Amino acid sequence: MRSVLDRKTVLYNIPNILTLLRIALIPVFVVFFFTPFSWSNIAATSIFAFAAITDWLDGYLARKLGQLTAFGAFLDPVADKLMVAVALILLLTSNPTPFDRSLLALPVAVVIGREIAISALREWMAEVGERTQVAVSVIGKIKTSAQMLAIGFLLYHEPLAELPTAEIGFVLLYLAAFLTLWSMLIYTKAAWPILMGKSR
Repeated sequence: MRSVLDRKTVLYNIPNILTLLRIALIPVFVVFFFTPFSWSNIAATSIFAFAAITDWLDGYLARKLGQLTAFGAFLDPVADKLMVAVALILLLTSNPTPFDRSLLALPVAVVIGREIAISALREWMAEVGERTQVAVSVIGKIKTSAQMLAIGFLLYHEPLAELPTAEIGFVLLYLAAFLTLWSMLIYTKAAWPILMGKSR
């Protein structure tokens, strides 16, 4: 009975509930993105913004409440990457012209490709007991901020108080792609000695 309660505590603590909610919102986000109403962009942007806030909040609460769990450590980055990947793919497919899609395709490919590569690297480093060598860097955090802002602006895409949100989002996405490559270089450099079979 105690083990069942312990498993429920791990699964249903506040940070993990927020993470699970973020995953559950993905299909809702997709539906609102394609809803043919004038306010659909506001709804989709709001859902993405809420997901971005919970991404920060669940980590903060896990540390603050002492509810850090292996399940949460696994699920949190998965939820984040799923939402970002889905949003980028939807934005890419929704661009009306081949030229616009081609301009957006490069940063989208860089961001998604990097996430796959670094996830694989972290998994392998964890297996050999060197997980801390590829911990999140400051550049990685700045990249994430630029990426979230870029996607938010691109989702909204209408002028906001005379701000060209689509253009700002486009520039921020290219900045995020550049920071993505930079952070990947940092992670790869830290892991390189182990990848080459050298002990640190």
